[in-house]
Amino acid sequence: MTHDEKLLKISAFILEAAKKHLLKKAVLSKCTDKTVQKAVLSEKVISKQACIQAETFHKDNKATHKNFQISELSVEQLSALTDNFMQINLILDGAECEYKRSASGKTVIINEKKVESFLAISSEKKEPLASLNDRQKKYILSGDEPFLKLLGVSDSNGRIHDKKQSKFRQINRFLEIIRDCEDHLPSDSIRICDLCCGKSYLSFAAYHYFSVIKGMNVRMTGVDLKADVIEHCSAVANELGFTGLEFICQDINTYAPEDKPDLVISLHACDIATDMVLTNAARWQTDVILSTPCCHHELNHNINCKELSFITEHSMLRQKLCDAATDALRLCRLEACGYVTSTLELIDPNETPKNVMLRAFRNKRFNADSSEARAAMERYLAAKAFLCGDNDTSALHF
Repeated sequence: MTHDEKLLKISAFILEAAKKHLLKKAVLSKCTDKTVQKAVLSEKVISKQACIQAETFHKDNKATHKNFQISELSVEQLSALTDNFMQINLILDGAECEYKRSASGKTVIINEKKVESFLAISSEKKEPLASLNDRQKKYILSGDEPFLKLLGVSDSNGRIHDKKQSKFRQINRFLEIIRDCEDHLPSDSIRICDLCCGKSYLSFAAYHYFSVIKGMNVRMTGVDLKADVIEHCSAVANELGFTGLEFICQDINTYAPEDKPDLVISLHACDIATDMVLTNAARWQTDVILSTPCCHHELNHNINCKELSFITEHSMLRQKLCDAATDALRLCRLEACGYVTSTLELIDPNETPKNVMLRAFRNKRFNADSSEARAAMERYLAAKAFLCGDNDTSALHF
């Protein structure tokens, strides 16, 4: 079977992702060789060499392995390796796509442009995923940091309070996500906004990370409507000597930073407050957006889709559907604004159901007048119309 254009394209995606250490796995299925069940390509470090390991699962319950050094592997060789499979699901550290080939030979890559854009704006990670995954878990923070003590996460000896273990893991996971975004952020001076900052655990963590750990010049603003919380956070920042960190009591819809933020973060902004956060961040053309939504009531009140009535007539399932659909709509809207988007797990769902992180990188080459931009907007509007019909859903978009 000849190598078609789409197969070469998906093979190129796999190889480029591996070279940048962004490859989680590629699952190859529907093999023309009926003795093969599936194959999985993943990045491994073998004899200190970065490799793509092909693990093939056979129908007789046996598995075979082959390793290919990434530096010596070509797109054509990888294409030959994947040629016998009719379907390839590529999962990267921040994007994913699917290759399909029909019995007649017609091929398609679903989410091709999204993965292409993601790889184009992503630089090489500092370490291969395999070595990151294999080593023992090591947190960025130790617990002895002064801001953790003042916020009541740890005691005077740096021991994490039992009731704050989950919060400590959440803060560290958030900093790991920030670390993975560094290629899209400045390396010397950074402007950050935390909208609907609340008690500001993430504000202090982000400021500490960039200022103390990275040694950067940081100017950061936390914005929230709760005056008592803002007063407390300001006092803590002053006591810590975090001179570049300020807190403002203001509606995020009226707040306007003096200069463009490089990073906008938000943890658990309630319901449409998350849409307000994304509205501002996109309007300011923020380079990186990290937002973890909270409750999703707006769509639950407005969903009007006959095709999905078999789900929406059950209240619990209706809410789960609206949670996922609301965040998917938000990502569609961000893509129409020129962002490459993905969802991440902030923390173990057993600890909190509010564990979905929306991540968006601004594509600086995006053209708002392009056919691609118009198609993205049409996709968003069509999805919203499908879910809500004639109901007023102005609060769902920005």
